[in-house]
Amino acid sequence: MIPLDEAQAHVRGCCPAPVATTAALDGALGLVLAEAVVASEAVPPFANSAMDGFAVRAADTAGAPVRLAVVGTLAAGAAPGRAVGPGEAIRIMTGAPMPTGADAVVMVERTSVSGSLEGEQVEVEVEVPVDNHVRHAGEDLESGQVVFPAGTALGPGQVGVLASINLGEVPVYRRPRVGVISTGDELVADGSVLAPGQIRDSNRPGLLALLAESGFDGVDLGLVPDDESAIESALRTGVGACDALLTTGGVSMGDFDYVKVVLDRIGDMRWMQVAIRPAKPLAFGMVDGVPVFGLPGNPVSSMVSFELFVRPSLRAMAGHVGTERPLVRAVVEGGMPRRPDGKVHFARVVVDYRDGAYRVSSAGGQGSHQLTALAGADGLAVLPDGDGVAEGDEVEVLLLR
Repeated sequence: MIPLDEAQAHVRGCCPAPVATTAALDGALGLVLAEAVVASEAVPPFANSAMDGFAVRAADTAGAPVRLAVVGTLAAGAAPGRAVGPGEAIRIMTGAPMPTGADAVVMVERTSVSGSLEGEQVEVEVEVPVDNHVRHAGEDLESGQVVFPAGTALGPGQVGVLASINLGEVPVYRRPRVGVISTGDELVADGSVLAPGQIRDSNRPGLLALLAESGFDGVDLGLVPDDESAIESALRTGVGACDALLTTGGVSMGDFDYVKVVLDRIGDMRWMQVAIRPAKPLAFGMVDGVPVFGLPGNPVSSMVSFELFVRPSLRAMAGHVGTERPLVRAVVEGGMPRRPDGKVHFARVVVDYRDGAYRVSSAGGQGSHQLTALAGADGLAVLPDGDGVAEGDEVEVLLLR
């Protein structure tokens, strides 16, 4: 067996570097900037009102309450038609540009209006300072300012900021397309009644869901029968259309599987036994420059293997600076016994945060075939080799959500 960190380093070291491209802003969510973005214009582009109210000269409000002549109205999107002179005010809406001469805004709630439209007056109830409720040009971003550095992952907030500087095309790293193949005559995926010895194909839907949740484009390459030519055709189709491939099953010592035969013939593969449980067996290699991950066939093992090897590698290929799930320390509730076996165990746990600390308890059955416990888990507790951890002990936990 080889240590986990050695296997992870091998996989990461073989995966290709991120590929720079451009994407339309409306399709850039979740992508990573390949270059720094510099603002080509100021945000906001002009001084404007932060409130509905009246644009005034702050000096005219000294000794409030005071009465000022209302000489116009400014709505958002309108250009100022005249300046504000001494003893004057202009009714102004949120976002409207500040008129010349005005240096403050009095919110409408602190005013009262009287008189006719021709001789309208506003009584200002409070004295206000210069810049009261005024948003200045460039207050958020100045023209020429670096908005986001290269390596920034684009969330909704970042997309909104880029829209505010009129950036329609974004320099990003390409989102990896990842093919998923299931193989085996024992697998059924069409909803038919199971014959003796058959099982449902849960790995492929589960892995495609993990890819989607992680922000990658999953490509369903289907369920392939145990036939060398069919498997080779599916693999070659995958490497021609995808940036990475995932297969499940046929990677354990002593397994005879057509996937192993074909991959050894067409690729440069390494078949590993990693000192972890679940997900001990792992195959990884390259076929025509495309990384291929051979994951274990047991459902829990395939998903844990995805978290430990596939997801971090794909995030690196997508240009993410941080590739790992968050790792926290948590207090164990109920104890987590295990037996010494030379492996690090990843227990499926429910995570709670209360009284200033993370707390974890078992999510249920820990067998590599018991997918229900993983479905209810919030994290993977890292149990070092030994007899397990007792109630109240601390463990490291890989947070899954």
